[in-house]
Amino acid sequence: MTKIIHTENAPAAIGPYVQAVDLGNLVLTSGQIPVNPVTGEVPVDIVAQARQSLENVKAIIEQAGLTVADIVKTTVFVKDLNDFAAVNAEYERFFKENNHPNFPARSCVEVARLPKDVGIEIEAIAVRK
Repeated sequence: MTKIIHTENAPAAIGPYVQAVDLGNLVLTSGQIPVNPVTGEVPVDIVAQARQSLENVKAIIEQAGLTVADIVKTTVFVKDLNDFAAVNAEYERFFKENNHPNFPARSCVEVARLPKDVGIEIEAIAVRK
């Protein structure tokens, strides 16, 4: 049975989709852009954008009753692959700070454009044990 996940601690969907779906053993998030859910603002700096996108993913995963440590796969979409090193460093910090036992599997791709012209979007899959 599919359950829709929604939290006020992450930005509301800006289109015809939900923040995440809970399939029982899997939680799949929609892509999270770096919008602060309280202010609606987007940081200018790509490192701050990466952190905000990850915090948005975390809020959704936690709403589903899971933790960052339960994330098994992420997909990172960046507007400029030249930002890879900076994004990668912040990504590593985030998962270490949140006590991930290793790191999730990940894909990272450069895209031409993202919603609201942000520099990054991140989606995740988490497993309920």
